[in-house]
Amino acid sequence: MTLSHDVAGNGPSTVLLLHSGVCDRRMWEGQFHALAEAGHRVVRCDLRGFGDTPVDAPHTHADDVRDLLDHLGVERAAVVGSSFGGEVALELAVRHPGHVSALALLASGIPDFEPGEELRAWGAREDDMLDGGDLDAAVELNVDTWLGPEAGPEARALVREMQRRAFDVQLPAPEEFAPVDAGVTTDDLAGIEVPALVAVGAHDLPDFRAIADTLTRVLPAAHRVDLDWAGHLPALERPEETARLLVTFLTETASR
Repeated sequence: MTLSHDVAGNGPSTVLLLHSGVCDRRMWEGQFHALAEAGHRVVRCDLRGFGDTPVDAPHTHADDVRDLLDHLGVERAAVVGSSFGGEVALELAVRHPGHVSALALLASGIPDFEPGEELRAWGAREDDMLDGGDLDAAVELNVDTWLGPEAGPEARALVREMQRRAFDVQLPAPEEFAPVDAGVTTDDLAGIEVPALVAVGAHDLPDFRAIADTLTRVLPAAHRVDLDWAGHLPALERPEETARLLVTFLTETASR
């Protein structure tokens, strides 16, 4: 199965956008066309279980992404990942390093991370709501948790819609179709030698600032950017500023 996706632009370099775990490919609307106008071929996709991509078999997200790039005839891409999408990008870079030319990690997750007290509390509340069948409450919990103070009503409405869609796709899926662990550890990340932008928001949960510390230390070619205005989803909170950040990083990377 090929992941649902959109393509814009026809530049010589490809940029792949991987969404967060509360979103789908629609989260990149503020960057998708801006990156194409900057001279890139841009691909945004729905990972399996999100947006228009169903859960129809056991899967490893990084391998699904590799298959999409192969389907599109893309040898190498700069991969931009938000939160969970950042973790998938890291796993792709470890499992299929020849496909990745650069990484831009926005409030990224990380393999084998042990969550802290605040993140565990959020997960327990979400589990209780889902177990009780209150999907609306679980959606609102995610909207309130993951969007920072710069997010306006349109961003909140979009996250509400995308998170509800993820629940609707994932919750009915058979257990045997669950994701298969990619087998990547934090120690493996030291072998990722491509340029890596590590961006994190001052208003994000402490876990993700700790993850940014780890990525900055472990990735050999990491460049850290702290966003004093951002929560967990800068691409939705300040779309134009996030687009400029990505265009600048990709331009500088191409000139090295």
